[in-house]
Amino acid sequence: MDRRQLIKTMALSNASALLGLSSLDVSAQSADAFPSKAIRVVVPQPAGGGFDFVARVMADKLAQRFTHGVVVENRTGSGTLVGTDMAAKAPADGYTLLLGSVSNMVLNAGLYKNLSYDPVRDFEPLGLAVGYSYTLVARKEAAQKTLLDWIELARAKPGQVTYASAGNGSGQHVLAAALWHLAGVQLTHVPYKGAQAAYTDLIGSRVDLFFDLSSTARVHVDSGQLKAVAVSGPQRLGMHAQVPTLKESGIQNLELESWFGLFVSAKTPAKELSVLKASVLEAMAAPEIKERFEKQGGRFLGLGSDESKAILKRDLARWVPLIHSLGIQPE
Repeated sequence: MDRRQLIKTMALSNASALLGLSSLDVSAQSADAFPSKAIRVVVPQPAGGGFDFVARVMADKLAQRFTHGVVVENRTGSGTLVGTDMAAKAPADGYTLLLGSVSNMVLNAGLYKNLSYDPVRDFEPLGLAVGYSYTLVARKEAAQKTLLDWIELARAKPGQVTYASAGNGSGQHVLAAALWHLAGVQLTHVPYKGAQAAYTDLIGSRVDLFFDLSSTARVHVDSGQLKAVAVSGPQRLGMHAQVPTLKESGIQNLELESWFGLFVSAKTPAKELSVLKASVLEAMAAPEIKERFEKQGGRFLGLGSDESKAILKRDLARWVPLIHSLGIQPE
């Protein structure tokens, strides 16, 4: 490095120190650096649900590092297919990120024979931020208290008990369908366009059950509007310690904790990809991010790209064959 370059580097470092910026912030603000415009985070579910919450927490933190900001864009339709497909087909320039979950990155691969995107080939994980259990909630007026009670009712009245989901092929749909299949009972699936619409009818007693992310179900359980029946994770949740797991409720072979993280096109140039990976990892390292996720009932992950890719491949190997063997199909 010659003297002129050294002086320039020192000046830039001093300026960043005065402004309280990290080296990553400085590079992001250089004239020729990436990003030079706003980055968008595509959320394949409506505003107000678990997908949206995670996306906005991460986007708010990343926006502190990128001068041009980070915009959350909800693209809904066909469960999570429309938004995920749009992100897969977006220009591979690093300006379109996807909020990925077990639902759109794993379960869809088992549900759809001709999926328009490949979770591994088309996307590169930037990092997994948080994992959430699901909570099976029921309308509060129901006489049934336990999962066994609901199974017995469904067995006595095939097709008359209803369960909601946030859309065909959504995580809520697949998990519930797997549960009822393993229990050997027939319930009627009522798909909605997002979790909020499902809650409206559940609270209004127009549908019986809903398997939703514990973080969003918690609000309605704590308010007394709904009753918690069981949780899908490997252990009980601290926020609802009295609610048993599926295994404790008699369902031995079903367990699911949905992770959430940011993904980008696998064809993103190395330079832009490096900036994004470092930025996401730095954002997740902030103590307030962990605090926000845990406050909402999540299990903080904070995993980098390589670990995230390993988990994605592991869950694809676990869930795709299970979905096929159970015969679960998007309706």
